[in-house]
Amino acid sequence: MRSLGKNVYAYKMQSLIIGGLFGALAGFLTAVRSAAISPAGFATDVTFFAYTVLLVGGAARVLGPVAGAIIFWFLLSFLDLFFTEATSGANPLIPESIMTQNQASLMRLIFMGLALMLLMIFRPQGIFGDKRELALDAR
Repeated sequence: MRSLGKNVYAYKMQSLIIGGLFGALAGFLTAVRSAAISPAGFATDVTFFAYTVLLVGGAARVLGPVAGAIIFWFLLSFLDLFFTEATSGANPLIPESIMTQNQASLMRLIFMGLALMLLMIFRPQGIFGDKRELALDAR
């Protein structure tokens, strides 16, 4: 950018300020929605979900995080519904000696972690990413 005559420092400051404004707006909306705010509301699962959304969709694409959020929400909801239904009812698919209903709600996170590990092993740039993004040498 500097070789094109642009002020790199100004662009960095602009992106920092715009990012801070989006963060402040998100914090404001969170506080208004819950009528109170505390550090306990920002648990590690929120950070895990945000990073997972970025990694699934691919952080270098504009619509990657959007697609990652849709895929992540669908898989999380599907796995939750599947394990809840598989452990409940008169004749459950998974017997209670193997898994209780309390354990079934945690299985979705275990499977999401496993899927995230496999994604990082076989497709580290994300589903919609490009292999050239990870190259150190851009020739």
